[in-house]
Amino acid sequence: MIVDKDIRSLFGSVLERITNNDLRDKVVKTWLLGCERGGWTSTDELTKMPFTLLTKTHGVNFIQHTLAVTEGAYGLAKAQEAAYGGKLPYRIDYDRLLAGGLLHDVGKLVETERDGAGGYRKSRAGACLRHPISGTALAVEAGIRDETVLNTIACHAKEGEGAPKCVETVLIHQADFATFDPLVMLDKGQLIQ
Repeated sequence: MIVDKDIRSLFGSVLERITNNDLRDKVVKTWLLGCERGGWTSTDELTKMPFTLLTKTHGVNFIQHTLAVTEGAYGLAKAQEAAYGGKLPYRIDYDRLLAGGLLHDVGKLVETERDGAGGYRKSRAGACLRHPISGTALAVEAGIRDETVLNTIACHAKEGEGAPKCVETVLIHQADFATFDPLVMLDKGQLIQ
């Protein structure tokens, strides 16, 4: 059974940068709900789970992807602040950015299941609701009411095309696709190396 300290251990340094203790606790609670609903019982299972079923992941797991996206979005935000001399035309809330990054794919805990043959497949729940929708529902159930964080989960993927987005959502979306697109291109022989 995955417990609070397991999630805090997986995401420790990123979680600790969320200064709002209530939001930090609700991020952990969301992950715990997702693990419970998806039947994930150990962190070892989470570190073996691929972050996508849409292309070869070349060994990049779900936890690594989550951290890469979160840190990538954080880096984009910090780079903008530095380049614009601290005069951004919009405000970036780092608590919301970090929480949204850690939760952007949390719905994959219910969207993905083991296939019984050492691999993974889309679950029935995943066939009915993609991870942006199920992840948003998990976050609401965990008590997250912050519209920015919910917007990030709900709108970081194709479900958000054409929808209004918070700047934190835009940053998470860009970081997410920056970790996904090169793998797709690699598999199609389109990545120039």
